[in-house]
Amino acid sequence: MIEFEAEIRVRYSETDQMGYVYYGNYPQYFEIARTEMMRKYDLTYKNIEEMGIMMPVVSLNIKYKRPAKYDDLLHVKVWVEKIPTTRMEFSYEVYNQENKLLATGDTILVFVSEKTRRPVSMPDNFTKKIEKLF
Repeated sequence: MIEFEAEIRVRYSETDQMGYVYYGNYPQYFEIARTEMMRKYDLTYKNIEEMGIMMPVVSLNIKYKRPAKYDDLLHVKVWVEKIPTTRMEFSYEVYNQENKLLATGDTILVFVSEKTRRPVSMPDNFTKKIEKLF
């Protein structure tokens, strides 16, 4: 399993009139954690795109447990439980500074050829790197 945790401070612009984080911001928090996890393991989107592979999100699920508020320090945990093939599945948990669970979620990204826009297998050099992590 690959795991990572990102810290994100809630900015005022991310809150709604009730003072809670607007629900549409959680996918951005997921993306920040996912991108930084990929960077940590030298699996950056930039490198993938240079090989002619894109990784669109094809599924996003979020369950909201309690609200995050302005200036909360969020801990976004992200992990991958199985070795990817043509798709990569990420799971998330968002906690506040009091370690209260605020939201859970998952995303599925698919490896797609930039030229054909059709699914392809994960690049071999990424497969080798990921297999070492499991």
